[in-house]
Amino acid sequence: MIKKYAFVIVVAFTLFSTSLTSQNIKAMTFNIKYDNTGDTINNWNFRKAKMVALVQHYNPTFLGIQEGLHNQVRYLDTNLPNYSYVGVGRDNGKEKGEYSAIYYNHKDYNVIATNTFWLSTTPNKISIGWDASMERICSYALFEHKITKQNYWVFNTHFDHIGVEARKNSAKLITEKIKSLNTENNPVILMGDFNVTPITTTITTIKNYLEDSYSATAEKPYGPKGTFNGFTDMVLKDRIDYIFVKNLDVLSVLIIDDRLDNNKHVSDHLPVLTTLTIKK
Repeated sequence: MIKKYAFVIVVAFTLFSTSLTSQNIKAMTFNIKYDNTGDTINNWNFRKAKMVALVQHYNPTFLGIQEGLHNQVRYLDTNLPNYSYVGVGRDNGKEKGEYSAIYYNHKDYNVIATNTFWLSTTPNKISIGWDASMERICSYALFEHKITKQNYWVFNTHFDHIGVEARKNSAKLITEKIKSLNTENNPVILMGDFNVTPITTTITTIKNYLEDSYSATAEKPYGPKGTFNGFTDMVLKDRIDYIFVKNLDVLSVLIIDDRLDNNKHVSDHLPVLTTLTIKK
């Protein structure tokens, strides 16, 4: 009888250990559209509750937002009780200007290290890079799973919408930053609004080091091809929001076109959700 119980315990422990080591994670990138008081039917106040519901429904492990002003970042933080965030405003490195914040499931993960750098020739100080129209940043963190102790690097960014050279050089800067930080070859997620389509030098530069999850997914990507809707019902052809990965297998990619009750968009971008697992 003792041997029988011992066998059951061993099997249960083995299954538990296997489930932990093979644990999938989900990453979502979402440009939430900054809180522009001049917006009318697409005002933040009409969209924010649905945005919270959307995040809670899809339950990403890591959520990278773009264009979030401090009041929006705090609203999401308050109304997503299972999440905490890292990140700063790009205008002063504190609370002013848009964030590229990373929300994470704090029940499962600890933050080991976090920082933000500016996409410019002087990344360690507040600055505008190359031909960019404004300050642009990349926020990142090293996360540790509380049980497995597996580490993940997560980077979140928003490239300039005007500066061609800024986008090209931002891609180089971020990939070099990842290489310099990831000395232990941990899994990496880079996500954000890159403001360019896939067939560009900017994206090619990133793909020389990381995989585009949309192309690498085991299942066919689901949802519209494009990610920018501009609060219109145009055909979505242009994919400008991405999730890139390293040392991770991509199980699925979903471009989410959930709507408000009045059929308006939740934001002028669609969120992208990937399901990932560590490469074996």
